[in-house]
Amino acid sequence: MSAERPSLPPVRLNSEAELARDALAAPLFVRAVRLARWAGPDTRVGAGGELVEAQLPAAAEHLGLPADDDGAAYASEAWRLAVDTGLLDVTDPEEEDAEGTVSAGENLGLLTGGSPQDVLAIWLDGLDAVHADATAPVLDDFTDLVGEDGSIDFDALDWDPEAEAEFLDGVLGNLYLLTLADNGAGEGPVPLPALAASMIVPDDMGEPTDDILEQVSEAMMRLDDQFRLLEPIGIVEYRPVDEALMVEEGEAPVDAVEGDEDDVTRYGMVKLTPLGLYGVRARMLEAGVDAPAVGDLAGKGADALLDGIAHYPESAARAEVKLWLAGYADGAVSAAAELLAAARGTDEGGPLRRLHCQQALALAGPEAEPAVRAVLGDRELGGLARVWLAERGAADVPAPPEDMIFWLAIDTIAAHLDADGELDELQGLIEGLSAQHRGFFDEVWRVDHPATADVLEAMGRLHSDKKAAKDARKAAFKARSRAGR
Repeated sequence: MSAERPSLPPVRLNSEAELARDALAAPLFVRAVRLARWAGPDTRVGAGGELVEAQLPAAAEHLGLPADDDGAAYASEAWRLAVDTGLLDVTDPEEEDAEGTVSAGENLGLLTGGSPQDVLAIWLDGLDAVHADATAPVLDDFTDLVGEDGSIDFDALDWDPEAEAEFLDGVLGNLYLLTLADNGAGEGPVPLPALAASMIVPDDMGEPTDDILEQVSEAMMRLDDQFRLLEPIGIVEYRPVDEALMVEEGEAPVDAVEGDEDDVTRYGMVKLTPLGLYGVRARMLEAGVDAPAVGDLAGKGADALLDGIAHYPESAARAEVKLWLAGYADGAVSAAAELLAAARGTDEGGPLRRLHCQQALALAGPEAEPAVRAVLGDRELGGLARVWLAERGAADVPAPPEDMIFWLAIDTIAAHLDADGELDELQGLIEGLSAQHRGFFDEVWRVDHPATADVLEAMGRLHSDKKAAKDARKAAFKARSRAGR
């Protein structure tokens, strides 16, 4: 069977060392670390682990923040992150109205004495905490939610935490996919209206209705608040919505979705950082999403490599193969032999495996020649082996038997059909291969390849020459009759 297509393209991540440096430089993380190192035995915390209000001015001053409400809010936010990520350990008070104590957490030492993986694990905990804050309800008047007995009426919030988290994760997932679009060509910032619309507007809708546009505007404003919270943890670069565009407090103009392209940046622009790609992918993997990364297959067997890159974009497949070859300890000959062995098979995915084997061998270098020559007599591999040797100008390459030429033609076209390449390229391949041998369609239907009839039918559909297309269809009928289908 063909390799199962991953749900997302492979992402190229920076090294863990680079990502760890980015994590340590994220503004909110920097402030959390500074407060964790500042805290001492005399630091006063509330029963919930929060820094008591009287301590906030000193904390803000230590962070170089202004001594006002904004400075206190930033200091409080950084303190919460330090607690949530284990940079600080808070001991709850024994009495209800007493204050707790605080000490340095185990994770604080890992930031300097641990590995990049340790740093990234701590940062991911911080991302989870900020994500939770970003999806928390906006409370205009908390006192309205408190009943006479002091209990909180959560139903009055009209807030579904799972739905809110799912929506934000969906937005981040769309941003991730847009960043990887066109083989990485989509790495520029994305307009906030387009991102909001991707979650609200149905795919089959032509002109959005007023109700849909209103929903998009509301989503934009919510996302504007959320991205302002997410940017300091380092996952996005964000240009907020221009406040001059607000119609009323908390609202954006409905025509933001259809705004002038010259002004689109005023409606908010967002871009995932390299650290953001890592963080969003980590969240997707935790949720069970298939989100491959270049390098995942290094150290695995050649069968896993060839199946894994079956539907990768060309540049990503090359990068994956290079990493696989670089990590192969037994040398080029052994690597080539394992690739060739993994390429064999008459199953549906065999042609595409052999195509990628040929492409992988192109990166293996001339040292692989002994392994390639060893399969010259192999019916499935002899053709690609001769192509590889000819491309390197090797001497003493025996001419292929006629049945191997036809078999290789069918196998090559079957591989490209499975790869879903450009139609023009596929058509050129079909016409080129069929033109290389006089009477091609008179002979090729006899090829004992499981894809012969399917390939000939495709040639009948795609060949631009009407007579050749008709000959291909006749040959496909003969192939099916011969196979008893």
